[in-house]
Amino acid sequence: MISALDEIHFGSDHFTLFGLSPLFRIDSPALDERFRELQARVHPDRFAHAGEQERRVSLQWSTRVNEAYQILKNPLSRAQYLLGLAGQGVDKENNTAMPPEFLMEQMEWREAVAEARQGREVGELEQLHHRVKLWMNKRYDELAELIDDRRDYAMAADCIRRLMFLEKLLAEIDNGIAALEA
Repeated sequence: MISALDEIHFGSDHFTLFGLSPLFRIDSPALDERFRELQARVHPDRFAHAGEQERRVSLQWSTRVNEAYQILKNPLSRAQYLLGLAGQGVDKENNTAMPPEFLMEQMEWREAVAEARQGREVGELEQLHHRVKLWMNKRYDELAELIDDRRDYAMAADCIRRLMFLEKLLAEIDNGIAALEA
């Protein structure tokens, strides 16, 4: 086994790996700092002259650290991961039912994006981006309360499914802006 890895406590979950409490509200600078520390210790370049087994183990741990970091860094992925730890899936494949008012709002936003793209209105797309981002930030605040404070995982799963729609909408807006600015 790699001696540099012997001292690191690789827990069974991503939060333990990074020495963080399993909460939606995380200390992002602490996550970033711990990521850099872990990568410095396990990165395959550090073991370029080591034996084959040590290089392979280093690559495995480096991959694990990277994957865990990507999940914890992204709020939507982090929320889904936390629900999984709590034994509550998001059930995004089977539970696609959304309230009619939410679906209507989605349709209106998508129509506004299509119209702005067709009219080549970058400013309108930027305003839409801003509005959607503000709405999403409020939902992320709600999600933090649902997961960290109330432990209401069923409601959190519903909030996550809504945020997934909004993430796609935001990507559509960003793609529209990029296409018009190209």
